[in-house]
Amino acid sequence: MHGGAVHGIGNALFEWMGFDNDAQPMTTNFADYLLPAAPELPPIGVHLLAYPSTKNPLGVKGIGESGTVPAAAAIISGIEDALRDYDVRIDEIPISPARLCQLIQAAKPPDC
Repeated sequence: MHGGAVHGIGNALFEWMGFDNDAQPMTTNFADYLLPAAPELPPIGVHLLAYPSTKNPLGVKGIGESGTVPAAAAIISGIEDALRDYDVRIDEIPISPARLCQLIQAAKPPDC
């Protein structure tokens, strides 16, 4: 479950796969393709609610990826909420600091 949440954080903030005009990858190593590591991560709490599946005799379900999709959506929603005075709308991930600055500058007149 922690891995799924970390993957979602990476999707939202770090993991950009770039390609050039000839469709060749530009992010070919971990210096270019960033992944979150322990210093970039918040504490992650897990609260489990047992609700067995009725689809198999063991009652088990897969949950390893459960944090991936909602983590990215929650982070992007949180950034938009924090910047609501600027009316910033994020439509791509990962969202980089440079891209955030561009969105803020485009949203408000220079005299703000």
